[in-house]
Amino acid sequence: MSVLETPRILVADPLSTNGIDLLRNHADVIVAADAAQLADGLPNSDALIVRSRTKVTADVLARGDQLQIVGRAGIGVDNIDVDAATDRGILVVNAPLGNVRSTAEHTIALIFALARRIPAADAAVRDGTWKTGYEGVQVGGKRLGVLGAGKVGGQVATLGAALGMDVVVYDPYLTAEQWQTSGLHRVGFTELLTTSDFVTVHVPLVSQTKHLIGAARLAEMKEGSYLVNCARGGLVDPDALAEALFSHHLAGAALDVFETEPPEGSPLIHAPNTIFTPHVAASTREAQAQVSTEIAEQILDFFAGRPVTYPVNPSVLRKA
Repeated sequence: MSVLETPRILVADPLSTNGIDLLRNHADVIVAADAAQLADGLPNSDALIVRSRTKVTADVLARGDQLQIVGRAGIGVDNIDVDAATDRGILVVNAPLGNVRSTAEHTIALIFALARRIPAADAAVRDGTWKTGYEGVQVGGKRLGVLGAGKVGGQVATLGAALGMDVVVYDPYLTAEQWQTSGLHRVGFTELLTTSDFVTVHVPLVSQTKHLIGAARLAEMKEGSYLVNCARGGLVDPDALAEALFSHHLAGAALDVFETEPPEGSPLIHAPNTIFTPHVAASTREAQAQVSTEIAEQILDFFAGRPVTYPVNPSVLRKA
C-alpha cells in the first residue's frame, strides 16, 4: 500500500451522500451512473466502492490495474471475488455494522406479516372483497429458530425474545466461550428445524452454505412452520421451497433475497402464502447513511496509512 494524498475513488453503486461528501473532502470521487462509466473509470481508479448490485469479478479486478482496495458498503461480500482480489494484492473491506438493526427489524416485520397474513388482508380491503377469515397466529409463545448467531442473527434473537418468543439458535462456528457470553439458547440444526414455528436464516453465502436449506432440511422443518430469509437468496433452494409450500408442509415463507434477482421465472412467484420484498432489508435512511460513512472512513484510513477496521482478506495487509 502506498499513502496517497488524493486517491481516485470510483463509486459503482448508489451510496448515501454522507459517505460521498466525506470522500470528496479528501479524494477525487467518480460516481459511475452505468456499466459504461464503470468500465471507463476502472483503469485509473485506486479504490472501488460497491453495494450488492455490481459484481466485482476477476475480470473487473484485472481491468482496474491501479486498484488497491475494494469497499463493500454492507456486510455480504459474495458479489466480490475475494480470492482474485487477494491474488492481485487488493484489499477488500466491508461495513458489517451499519445495516444490522435495519435488517433485523425487517426480519421481524416479515415474521409479523406472515403470522397475521397482512398482505392478503390488505389486498382484500383494496379490491373490495372485504371479509373476515384472515385468521393468523400469535408470535408470542412461538419458537423462533435463528440460523446463524452473527450480528444480524443476534439482533433478531434479541428482538424475538423481547416479543415473548422462545428463541433457539444454531451456529457451528461459535466457541463454547462465545456461547456462554451470548446468553443464547444453543441447539442442533435438526432440533432447530423440527421444533421451531418460525425459522430465519442469517448466515453468509459461501460454497459450504449454498442451498443450506434444501429439500432434506425443508422436510425436517416442523409441519405448518414458516421460513424467513433476509440474508442471501442462494442459501435456500427455490425449487425445494416451492414444493414445500405447494404441498402445504410449510405454512408460508417470506423472502427479501433470491438466488436470481429479480426472480423472473422462479417457481416461488406462484407458490402459496408467500411474501416478497425486493432486497430492501437494509434499505433505511439510517442504515444507508451508516454503511456509507463506515466504508468511506475505511477507504480514507487505508490511503492515509492508518489501520482499517474491517478487512475481509487481511493477508493482503501482512504482505504489504
